Amino acid sequence: MNRTPDPEKKPTFKWHVIKRLIPYLLEHKLTLTSALLLMLLSSALSLAGPKLSGQAIAALGEGSGNVDFERVLFFCGLMAVFYILSALLSYLLSIVMLGLSKKISYTMRKQVFDHLLSLPVGYFDRNQTGDIISRLSYDIDTVNASLSSDLLQICTSAVTIVGSFAMMCLISPKLILIFAVTLPLSIWFIRYRARKVRPLFRKRSAKLGELNGYAEEMLSGQKSIKAYNREKVIIGRFDEKNLEAVGSYYDAEYQGSVVGPSVNFINNLSMSFVSMFGALLYLIGDITLSGISEFILYSRRFSGPVGELANIFSDLQSASSAAERIFRVLDEAPEPPDLPEASPISFVRGSVEFRDVSFGYTDDRMVLTGFNLSVPPGSTVAIVGPTGAGKTTIVNLLMRFYDPQQGQILLDGREVTGITRQSLRKCFTMVLQDTWLFTGTIRENIAFGSDSATEEQIRRAAETAGIAPYIESLSEGYDTVLSDDGINLSKGQKQLLTISRAMLSDAPILILDEATSNVDSRTEQQIQQAMNKLMTGRTSFVIAHRLSTIKNADIILVIRDGRIAERGTHDELMEQGGVYYGLYHSQFES
Repeated sequence: MNRTPDPEKKPTFKWHVIKRLIPYLLEHKLTLTSALLLMLLSSALSLAGPKLSGQAIAALGEGSGNVDFERVLFFCGLMAVFYILSALLSYLLSIVMLGLSKKISYTMRKQVFDHLLSLPVGYFDRNQTGDIISRLSYDIDTVNASLSSDLLQICTSAVTIVGSFAMMCLISPKLILIFAVTLPLSIWFIRYRARKVRPLFRKRSAKLGELNGYAEEMLSGQKSIKAYNREKVIIGRFDEKNLEAVGSYYDAEYQGSVVGPSVNFINNLSMSFVSMFGALLYLIGDITLSGISEFILYSRRFSGPVGELANIFSDLQSASSAAERIFRVLDEAPEPPDLPEASPISFVRGSVEFRDVSFGYTDDRMVLTGFNLSVPPGSTVAIVGPTGAGKTTIVNLLMRFYDPQQGQILLDGREVTGITRQSLRKCFTMVLQDTWLFTGTIRENIAFGSDSATEEQIRRAAETAGIAPYIESLSEGYDTVLSDDGINLSKGQKQLLTISRAMLSDAPILILDEATSNVDSRTEQQIQQAMNKLMTGRTSFVIAHRLSTIKNADIILVIRDGRIAERGTHDELMEQGGVYYGLYHSQFES
């Protein structure tokens, strides 16, 4: 079940998102403490400016004509020094916060990636790769941009607001009453807009994830798109999703941008009231001219951060939505832990047994029902049947990518749930229809599953698989770097490389899933020869559509509707004249 949030669902502000971000900051206490000290010093120096300005105005004689130029110059110079020092400290603070953000970004991205590798295969079956990558890159970058800039702005604003409020109280408690009206109005408006805008930012994150997922799917299928001349159709669909993403982005930013100007208007309104009532208090002798000047400057310091907080409102909403998507991944349950009584399996002969196994990817639709199978060690079992019959499901259950709802699977007489997953999966080596090669040298790709493989073993594996002559014909040989999933190799060459990789494994059980389905007949023969060598001495499960590749299998299973419709050798099944007979002749008779 895909757990993508419903953009239309009205959310409430989730403080647990903020609480879960705090531990990332606390991991770097020394850096965080340095940042707090720099912020406090910078804010304190900045807050001293209005007081010094008031002192300079007082030195002008408050309109009496007795001007003390020496004191005026002293306070003006001191004010300039304070502001310069405040700016330098702010610059250092920005550098410290950028470093802190970099560390948090690394930690968070590593945590998400590590957790993704712990998730069951089913999670990746349910979620688009592009959407997962979007969370790993865009969403984490969004959160950390907010941590490095918005968090700094919030802390600085908080100190400025408190400091300015305290100074205004000392100067004129009466004028403070003006903010008893305008400040609650600002806070109410921000909260009101937050409830309206937050769903838009959640929708924006979801739509960007969908766009990334669609783009990733289409870019990986370029050959098919061009072969079917579907470029215009795909472009049209992309345009639709792009418009949805851009539209949701615009809606969120537009609605969020209303907050800043509106709060600034309220702040300017408060300044008008301060000037008007301050003048009245001056006329009755309740406040000095320098006091009015200081109060106005502090009121700007007080109301300014409120406006700044409103201006970063949309960034905070975006970061909150991105953090929710990240934590949603981290909250996904990993593969269930091994049972307390589970233990590793060491020596394996390769006997496999299914006992009355029933399984479905969803509880309402069973793929296998009452499935029974016994495979002696060293046997080759071929599995054939129509698409969706449950062939690959058998492999998924063997590897414990999924566990059956009913029944038992035994390896050498031990139920697989009583074996640790790590030791169980070491008993298998796989060659799949979809070859997977990564960016790296040919040597690294062949040795992927064996950290201790020597150069001689790698070369012997390539020679046994029949790919060594091609590798040695390359200018860089085994040091040739493959990129883009080995795009410069043919399908057959890529398959032979994966077979070479499997050759290095000493696993007693082999799984071949449609390993020759995408190659020509000549390459198929070459791959088949390599696979025959690979299967020697192993219990092998071969899933195949090309029945010519399984004629020598010890057991052939014909799967239909989640059950074994027929079983036997090639000759026995041909004599029966049943389903297998029909499948075989449909491939070899015109």
